[in-house]
Amino acid sequence: MASDLERGLLAGLLIGEGHFGGDGRQPQVTLRMHVRHEALFRWIERTFPGGKLYGPYDHGGRHYLQWMARGAFLRDQLVPLLESTLSADLDAHSWRRFQNMRSQYARRLGVSGAPTPRSQQAVAAPSPGLSGPLTADEIFAKLRQGRDGGQDDANSRNSDGNSRNSSARTLDQDFTDGEDEGP
Repeated sequence: MASDLERGLLAGLLIGEGHFGGDGRQPQVTLRMHVRHEALFRWIERTFPGGKLYGPYDHGGRHYLQWMARGAFLRDQLVPLLESTLSADLDAHSWRRFQNMRSQYARRLGVSGAPTPRSQQAVAAPSPGLSGPLTADEIFAKLRQGRDGGQDDANSRNSDGNSRNSSARTLDQDFTDGEDEGP
């Protein structure tokens, strides 16, 4: 089972690079990227085994791989994932494309043709121990909190007022590590 981070990474990839549509008979979600991203596609294959990877293709000087989600995997796993993460507030263009796919293929997806009411609503499933779904701002705050070792934004700024991960290495450390002190 995919972790929240893995589900979020897939949702982010689909928001930024994916296509929500179909072939006229059945819905599909497609992710197409250059072959240099093959390791990422292999991760998707392992983590979300219901999709299918095609390629590599070489068309008109373009070299790419294509991952597709259809059928039961799309209906039972990917649509619920996208419904719980995607909103008009997060990315209106992707949300509209997803809603159009849901509407056009509502019967095949086992959903109502009405858009999911995601605008101005929470964008993630509730975490254990919390009273309700998190908003996008709360999700990003939690991610920042984890990245900064639990420090809030005020405590994770350096003397210049710039954000900095408390465990991040400084530029000076990178240049001096491993250098000899002298002969």
